[in-house]
Amino acid sequence: MFSLKQISSVTLTLFAIIDILGSIPIIIQIRQREGRINSEVATLVAGLIMVVFLFLGQSILALFSVDLASFALAGSLIIFFIALEMVLGVQIFRHNPTTGGTGSIVPLAFPLIVGAGTMTTLLSLRALYSLPNVLVGIVANLVFVYLVLKSSHWIERKLGKAGEDILRRVFGVILLAIAIKLFKQNF
Repeated sequence: MFSLKQISSVTLTLFAIIDILGSIPIIIQIRQREGRINSEVATLVAGLIMVVFLFLGQSILALFSVDLASFALAGSLIIFFIALEMVLGVQIFRHNPTTGGTGSIVPLAFPLIVGAGTMTTLLSLRALYSLPNVLVGIVANLVFVYLVLKSSHWIERKLGKAGEDILRRVFGVILLAIAIKLFKQNF
């Protein structure tokens, strides 16, 4: 039932796709805009989305007659605009002060932590590995995501303003490249 090899493969695959370390500049930007990040809510919502999509993903997409490539293409456009914000220092996604802290859910839990790439990967992992091993891999990643979100203020202090700006622009360019790669693969 449980296989350390499968759990390791699932965990490492999801870790690479989620790329929470590469998302640190965006997390800091969201925290600055919102005032704080609710790490617990973001982690729980991300986990809920992953588990629901693991079980119902193909059915949900089929219900709306959306193929996996179209879903990934839509995700690539969202990633593209987030990357533009990072590189150009412009604000595309408007913050609505009346929504009060929804940045922990959108765009943090979805689509940053659990985006089209994570969702498509989950469907692939379910086909390759046993369900309990995939679930353990999801939980392992959520623990790491939670720790990074919880320490975002500390990370920001250690980076300083100059380090944060450099990191934001570098990872913005990388995020642009990922968005373009997703776009090319699914167009």
